[in-house]
Amino acid sequence: MSTRDTMELKEETIRGHYDAALGLLTGFDHAPRIATATAAPAAEPERSPGIGARPRFRSTVPGMAARPTARPGGVRLVERIEALGEGLVTPPEAQALAALRRGLAIALAMGETFAQGSALAELKRANLEARLPEPRRAEFTALLAAEALVVLHAFANATAYLLAPALGEVTVEIGTVEEILTDNAPLALQGVLWELDQDIATHGTDDPRLIATIAAFCEALMTRVASRVEGVAPAALFAGQSWRVEADGLTLAGFSPARAAKGTALTMQFKKPTEVVGNHIAKYQAMRLAKMLMAYDFSRKLNPFAELGGFIFTFMGDGKPGTGKTTLIQMMAGLLNDYCKVAGYPFRYQNFSIDQIDSYQGKSGQNAKAFITNIIDPAVIAFGTIDDIDQIAGKRGDRQSSAGQQEVTAVFMEAFAGANTVVRGNCTFGMFSNYPENVDDALRQRAGARFLVDGPQSREDYIDILALLLGKNHAIPLGEHDLFAAQEIKRAVAASFEKHARPQEDGLIRVFDKVAGDIGPLDTIAKLGTYLKAIQQADDRFTGRAIKNITDGVKVRAMDFELPDDWMENPDLFLFQPYERKMEMIRSLMTPITVEMVVQEINRYADSEFRYADKSDEAAISTMVRDFGRQEEAKRRYLEGRG
Repeated sequence: MSTRDTMELKEETIRGHYDAALGLLTGFDHAPRIATATAAPAAEPERSPGIGARPRFRSTVPGMAARPTARPGGVRLVERIEALGEGLVTPPEAQALAALRRGLAIALAMGETFAQGSALAELKRANLEARLPEPRRAEFTALLAAEALVVLHAFANATAYLLAPALGEVTVEIGTVEEILTDNAPLALQGVLWELDQDIATHGTDDPRLIATIAAFCEALMTRVASRVEGVAPAALFAGQSWRVEADGLTLAGFSPARAAKGTALTMQFKKPTEVVGNHIAKYQAMRLAKMLMAYDFSRKLNPFAELGGFIFTFMGDGKPGTGKTTLIQMMAGLLNDYCKVAGYPFRYQNFSIDQIDSYQGKSGQNAKAFITNIIDPAVIAFGTIDDIDQIAGKRGDRQSSAGQQEVTAVFMEAFAGANTVVRGNCTFGMFSNYPENVDDALRQRAGARFLVDGPQSREDYIDILALLLGKNHAIPLGEHDLFAAQEIKRAVAASFEKHARPQEDGLIRVFDKVAGDIGPLDTIAKLGTYLKAIQQADDRFTGRAIKNITDGVKVRAMDFELPDDWMENPDLFLFQPYERKMEMIRSLMTPITVEMVVQEINRYADSEFRYADKSDEAAISTMVRDFGRQEEAKRRYLEGRG
């Protein structure tokens, strides 16, 4: 896709077509040529004597009306949609009609602009005045077909975009759009509106299904029009252009679907990667994950990284208070926000916090479900966070957890690794906690990756963070220190990964040393499997899901490369490439899986589980000790009182 200079589609031009758009919605007659009628015409409402019917829209382009091959039928979309209600138009119905009128007006304005930018406008005038030269008749026909395709795609594109915020979870399958007529733009619109009327009558039985039907129809229409473009040479004039409808925030970029959803305006204080000191692996993986998300293909609704198996859908960030979890969130959200601005993609960030736990039964679960739905929306790039998840999601069976916390746990478990979970690669969820041992074991294991947020560790880290936070309003000399050299990401990450060639937690060290002493170096799949079984014997919470998370981590390591910054700064190099080309570019950067990678990922993951288990057990023991102490004190006071 080439870089475009976006032009403005003026609002007054669009509004000038409102009457014609309303006429198309109000009523016209159409005889289908290709498709077959499947629904009865909209019922004609009873009217009082003396009240006329709405005027029917008829084409005003002379000499272009095609001969009907079937009996004309009335198409009255306004009446069809209004008939769904019970006497009054509902808000979704009004929204659908408004989107259809606006979409038609934008399409007609786009067709007029296309005609004026090509020879079509002059040829139309010559045809109207009966002075069209015979040698140019073929050119006229081709330009009319191109205008029809431009208008149809612009109508579907704009309507789908405008209706996107109203879409719910209901989906409708309508099949292929058949009534694609390219004689001229007005007839083309009549053909697709006739078929849309049929689909609404068949599928749009209530408000949610009405919106879903129109949206599905628009998607199918865009797909069908795009497949017809190659055979119409003049359509290439529009394919390489980009038009902006400022009032709607809509960009019509040739025959590509608009990003049919709106992101959120972020007000958080973003952090640059250089402002994150320490946390080398967590920072590195967050930076890579941000670029991975940008590889998402909106037309295929799939990310090559998700297909190849190296995508992080959920991750857990844990560490002591003050080690940089919030800073890490601000860094990743800032990177995604900047990348999406460059590419023109909608970006959505949302945090699920403790104030969304409600005292009303079922409300907390609804809040959690709404949060999940907003983030997994396939029309946006999204980042969802759950900070302090140990306070938000309750452990099952924990009597101290409220009903609302239990509801949230159930929703998150189903969303992150349930039977209906689909990982498209457009979003990721980050769970953060100072006390991950207090998170339900099954929910914690649904975090496919573990980010240990341990903050600054080395002497160099502490010097760097002190210099960073002091700012520039001082004259204190730096001394003998290479500022931020320790934060060089590749060197720091390599050292951090090498550290996991051996376990870090005492319990896992004992298992590792025993297995290595019995069978030698872990250099085959059989020996690695023996090590995994030994870990499971030491901690029965180490299940098959843990093995999946480890292998996912290994696959991420196989993608142990950072997409070049140029690919983010110039979207044409990668982001705007076809899906298959993106896949080829990513495959060319992949590295083979090694034994060292597998051992390091086993140790990294198992270390986190042993760390959580040790803290959890210690917390439980401390609680029991306090309980026993209270019981003994209560006995003493009781006996003293009786005495």
